[in-house]
Parts: sequence; structure tokens; C-alpha cells
Amino acid sequence: MFNKLFGTAAAALAVAMALAPLNASADAAFPDRPIRFIVPFTAGGITDNVARTVGARAAELLGQPIIIENRAGAGGNIGAEYAANSKPDGYTIFLGTQGTQVTNPLIYKTASKPEKALVAVQGLTAIPNILVVNESRPYNTLDKLVAYARANPSKLNTSSAGAGTGTHLAAELFQSVAGVKFSHIPFKGSAPSITALIGGQVDISFDYPVSTEPFIKDGKIRALAVTGEARLPSFPDVPTLAELGYPGASSVSWMGIFVPADTPAPVNAKLEKAFAQAIADPQISSRLIAFGGVPLKKSGADFAAFVKEESVKWGNVVKEANVQLD
Repeated sequence: MFNKLFGTAAAALAVAMALAPLNASADAAFPDRPIRFIVPFTAGGITDNVARTVGARAAELLGQPIIIENRAGAGGNIGAEYAANSKPDGYTIFLGTQGTQVTNPLIYKTASKPEKALVAVQGLTAIPNILVVNESRPYNTLDKLVAYARANPSKLNTSSAGAGTGTHLAAELFQSVAGVKFSHIPFKGSAPSITALIGGQVDISFDYPVSTEPFIKDGKIRALAVTGEARLPSFPDVPTLAELGYPGASSVSWMGIFVPADTPAPVNAKLEKAFAQAIADPQISSRLIAFGGVPLKKSGADFAAFVKEESVKWGNVVKEANVQLD
């Protein structure tokens, strides 16, 4: 009996040892065929544009095509779950966002847990929100807005691109820090949200630069503050929330590269290097700035730590605001 068991174990060990050089060789040859890049939102949006812009440069550096696959639905959950269940060989990568990796698992009761099944590889971009108000409203500075909101709890309406989106949660974070209360009006996307703001159906909004910039420059809405850590190059005169006394309300929506858990470390390292070099390319970084963001230069363990910090931060916001979707 012992000899039989010993023989079986020895055979298994021999197979493993024989396969090890093959696996190492496969990792060394990576990539030797096209890579699928799963984007959890529809084509034409900001996430898709970022993926295509950075992916094209990374493909040149890796020497293989990177093919975009848009798998939209359920706030990004469908694409995240698909990527998490893909083979962990580096040939399926995922455009993870603040939503898919952090806030969705907090606010969707039935969401999968991609933060456990997907590994952070490389940050791509961080996009702040802009606090904008209807041009006709009397609170044309942040101080006046806060004073009005404190004197009139829940009277101000803040629009968003949808419940649980970054445009909603940025407003919830600000309310918590500033000690004010708004009434939330969710819309199906940024376009109808900003249209309502221009039309005066709502008072304020925390939306993205790509959605608000044309209307700010046309004088249809007024920008009071930027939620990011630095002023935007396109609006150098608009201060940050931190500059105005609310550093705790600073926030960004971010995107990065994730892969299925158990993807070999040497493969992750090659992907990390290629995408880090891609966002460092002046032409690519200028495109990211044009999209309203800045390159998110966080790699590997640093990027994973950043995601963990974001989970704690937004977990507190979601709990306090009682944001739940199904």
C-alpha cells in the first residue's frame, strides 16, 4: 500500500517538475498572441476612450494587438464578473474602475466580489468631479453655497448621472464633510443631469470635466470647485475643495488594469511595465488630460494599497448615506 501511494506521489511530482519549465517558458514568451481588454461599459464613453487610447500604446510596447471587448451592464458588474472568471494567463485584462472594484460591491446587494477575484496591476487615470451650479443661482462661491445649504437643509437639489455613481457619491462625501444636506435627484447619465442643471430644474451637480466643460465655457453653468487634489489645466482659476477648506471632501473617479487572480507574477510584471510606460508617454498623458483626468501612476502593490484605501473611504460614505441598489 505504501509503495503504491509513494509511487502515485512520485508520479505527480514528476509531472509537476516536467510542466514547470513549460510554464516558465510560456511566461517568458508572453505575450505571443492578442490580448483581450474587457471594458465594462459601452463604446464611445470615457472608459472606452481611455481603454482604447492607452491600450493602443501598450499594444505597441508588448508587440501584440490588444482587442477591446465592451461588456456593459449592471453598472459594470457584468464585465467585472466575466473578467474575474476568465483564464488567469494574462490574455484577458480588465479595465477596473472605482465603481467596479470599490463601490459596486458596497451598494449592490447581489453584486459579485471582483475586488477578491481581480488583482490590481497598474493605475491608468484619475478624474476629478467639478462642483457646478446653475448660473442664475445666488450662491456663486462655495462659501455662499454652504451658508445657503446650512440655512436651508435639503432645499438644494443635486443631480447625478445615477444613484451610486461617482457623481452621486462625490456629493454625498461633500455633504458629510461640510455638514450640509442636499436632496438627490438621479438621472440616467450625465447628459440629462447637466441638461436639468442648465434648465434650472436642479441647483447643483458634481459631474465630470468632459460633461461640464463646454457649458462652463459657454457660461451656462458656473464652476465653484474641483474635487481632485490639483486644479485642472483647463480651468486654472477654479480652486480645489481642499484649497477652500474641505480637504476631506477630495475625491476622484479612477481606472486601472486588473487581471484574474492567480495570473503568473512574471506576466503581471510585463503588463504593469507596458501600461506604466504607456501612460508616461507624453502623447498619451496629454490625451488623458484632455479626457479630464491625469495619469494615475500607481503600480502593483502601491495600486493595490490605493484600491484598499478607497474601499475604506467609500465604505464609510455608502454606510452613512445608506446607498443601496439591487
